[in-house]
Amino acid sequence: MFNTSEYRRSDGPADHNAIAAWQQGATGAGVAIAIIDTGIDSDSPEFAGRILPASRDVAGSRGIDQEDDHGTNVALVAAAARNNTGVMGIAYEANLLVLRADFPGTCADVSDDGGTNCSLRDSDIAVGIQYATDNGAKIINLSLGGGNPSQAVRTAVQRAVAAGVVVIVSSGNDGLGSPDNFAAGISDVGSGGVMIVGSVDEGGNISSFSNRAGTYISSFLTARGERICCVYENGVLKTETDNTGTYVYLFSGTSFAAPQVAGAAALLFQAFPNLSGQDVVELLLDTARDAGATGDDDVYGQGILDIAAAFAPQGTLSLADTRVAMALTDSTLVGAPAMGDALAGASMPVTLLDKYERAYSSDLGARALGAQVAPKLEGALRDDLRHVGLGSDALSLSFAIDGTALRSPWGGRLSLSAEDAEQARVLAARVAARIAPDTQMGVAFRQGAQGLVAQLQGQSRPAFLIASGGQDDTGFALGDTMSFALRRDLGDLGLTLSAESGTVLAGARGRFAADFARSRAEGNAIRFGASLDGDYGPLTATLGASWQREDRTVLGARFHEALGVGGADSLFVDADLRFEAGDGWRLGGAFRQGWTFAQGTRLASNGWALDLEKRGVLGRDDGIAFRLSQPMRVADGGIDLTLPVYWDYATRSATVATRSLALAPTGREITGELAWRSPFLGGNASASLFYRTDPGHYADLRDDPGVAIRWSREF
Repeated sequence: MFNTSEYRRSDGPADHNAIAAWQQGATGAGVAIAIIDTGIDSDSPEFAGRILPASRDVAGSRGIDQEDDHGTNVALVAAAARNNTGVMGIAYEANLLVLRADFPGTCADVSDDGGTNCSLRDSDIAVGIQYATDNGAKIINLSLGGGNPSQAVRTAVQRAVAAGVVVIVSSGNDGLGSPDNFAAGISDVGSGGVMIVGSVDEGGNISSFSNRAGTYISSFLTARGERICCVYENGVLKTETDNTGTYVYLFSGTSFAAPQVAGAAALLFQAFPNLSGQDVVELLLDTARDAGATGDDDVYGQGILDIAAAFAPQGTLSLADTRVAMALTDSTLVGAPAMGDALAGASMPVTLLDKYERAYSSDLGARALGAQVAPKLEGALRDDLRHVGLGSDALSLSFAIDGTALRSPWGGRLSLSAEDAEQARVLAARVAARIAPDTQMGVAFRQGAQGLVAQLQGQSRPAFLIASGGQDDTGFALGDTMSFALRRDLGDLGLTLSAESGTVLAGARGRFAADFARSRAEGNAIRFGASLDGDYGPLTATLGASWQREDRTVLGARFHEALGVGGADSLFVDADLRFEAGDGWRLGGAFRQGWTFAQGTRLASNGWALDLEKRGVLGRDDGIAFRLSQPMRVADGGIDLTLPVYWDYATRSATVATRSLALAPTGREITGELAWRSPFLGGNASASLFYRTDPGHYADLRDDPGVAIRWSREF
């Protein structure tokens, strides 16, 4: 779109990354750049319709048309039109307030080298600065140089800066180590509103003729000022043809580096009307591309003009309505396993503000992460665990121990080094005790309450490697879990109360600037439950309900703090039926239905499992079972987020809208597993054949089939 022959002829837009601003709609339209110089070619099509009527000759009564081309060339660099001919300027739609200030007759004086000896008086420059300030100029370009500025000029500059005008002055063409006295004197009274500009060539090297930053590092910037295309004659590019070809005329000088910066300032003022003059100066200086010695230096000052960097967000971003910080690198949401692929293609447009209160559009959906799909077989076949169980009807204990330390011989007292103690750590433990004839109690470490409840109720279920059991799934995992259960016999019924707490483990590792550790722990959750169970001949039935509270997550999903989603409550209802059909056959089914409430929005979720088991297939103690199951899955609903969608610079306020984010996945994981278990050769043998569709509730993932054969012997 912008990469035209006109653009490629222009020296400056490409060097300073102007396209990044143009693509955001910044062209300088409506912003006035005051060019205090030697006049302009007012008939040039490059300025048609954009020379303001207030333009005038501040040094006489001649009008604004030039006697030499210096002022025209300065204006071309800043604001030549985008009209598919000649060249184009940085701010190609900016308005020009042309203030001719050359002393009458001096530009007509031709020097020995063919140039002119234009002279500008401080008194006329001061009038021009004051006039520009009074007539709405946002930028004043002074491609001038010389001795110390008069007090009148200094006063005019101070007044302009106080009015929010950016003053840009060229550093001078003496090849010295510091700006000339004119530029230095203006910077001294600039109060953060003045930039001194030196020249670099097309490679970003300081021009030999350019004065350097010297001691004015903090206000010094460089821009392309060497070999600039092109001189115009009668409104078109001036060319010369000889026997070797046709050539255009180029010009060089810090005078032409300054308007590059003036054009950039105009783009910023148009795009971000809330910016003050000091803001614009600070932005352009702070975002300059480093050159020369690393960091600021006395040659390039702050560096080379970089418009793309100046347009990029600065500092920590925040939501436009609440001003709560949200870095562009942050994850906006980390989904939970029960949500599967719901976040794929999610769109949540939002408006963010940077430290200058500049508005930027961002799609929060693009930074939402779905839960990772775990390879279930790998975890199921982990071989470095040891399980220990012992006890009686009155007391039972069971442990899961990291067995890596047990591979080395041991003989003697239990005296472990710090390293061995870590290797031999207990990963999980459960203790159950009958504390009265009709009452049992259990506690567990790193194990959920559901296993305790099943033990106290005397449930016996087939063991599967992969397929979940329906009512032992809440849609996400807890870590560092502590659980408790208490069961009381009530005649033919049993009442079991349970509780557990732990840290919510995220479905994926998100990035949140507020969490320096960036661990998978995403807050805490507590659960309380109650269930009734009873035997009715061959039928065993269990009915239960539980309540869950998450302090930071929603069914395991972590939302960025800026979105204001601070936890959720869930209610689960469970049903479990087991039927002894005789001759070793048993049928079973479990179902869990959940409702989650957060931010005034409800999610419905469910999980289920159907079992068929035959005991004594090949021998008295073996068994084969088939399970068909669906892990916990959000079936319906989403969450409503109130987000800023527009920023009004005039009122400095945001317009908000409600965005609904569906959290039900399109995929549905269904797992079928055929499992066989039997004692064998002094140990336990098992074989499992499984097939999993839409793993993790992701519709676009390949089905996951597998087979596992295992023999193990406990110590």
